[in-house]
Amino acid sequence: MLFIMALAVMLVGLLGTFLPGLPGTPVVFAAALVFAVITDFQYITTGTLGLFAILTGVAVLLDWVAASYGVKRMGGSWMGIAGSFVGMIVGLLIPGVGVVGFIVGAFAGAVLGELLTGRSPEVAVKAGTGSFIGFIAGGIIKFTIAAVMIGWFAWSVLS
Repeated sequence: MLFIMALAVMLVGLLGTFLPGLPGTPVVFAAALVFAVITDFQYITTGTLGLFAILTGVAVLLDWVAASYGVKRMGGSWMGIAGSFVGMIVGLLIPGVGVVGFIVGAFAGAVLGELLTGRSPEVAVKAGTGSFIGFIAGGIIKFTIAAVMIGWFAWSVLS
């Protein structure tokens, strides 16, 4: 029963890899940690938890880096990157919009940052598009990391 509960929490965490406001990979890690402690590390070792901690750190960093990298790859400046970052935060703070606020905020922030530097609207929109692409790419990578952690967890417990 404990395994089923931990797995259910992990699946909620998997959803959180795309839903801002729900810390996806950290939820998966926390479920594995609690399970390991309750079962006295019988199924999940400290080595596995260490690996999960590293993977969780990588996934969390991706939240902040992916959109910024997308802006830079599409020719944006540091103002576009900063705008994307601020836009993500503002988008998250708008009640009731969820993932849409995060994505639109990152896009709008990048565009505004580029416009404030005097860049053309075309360049600004290109930078905003880069933030969107970065968000999607980061989400795919975070989802993959969380899925690998869940698979490893299940294999460790069931084998």
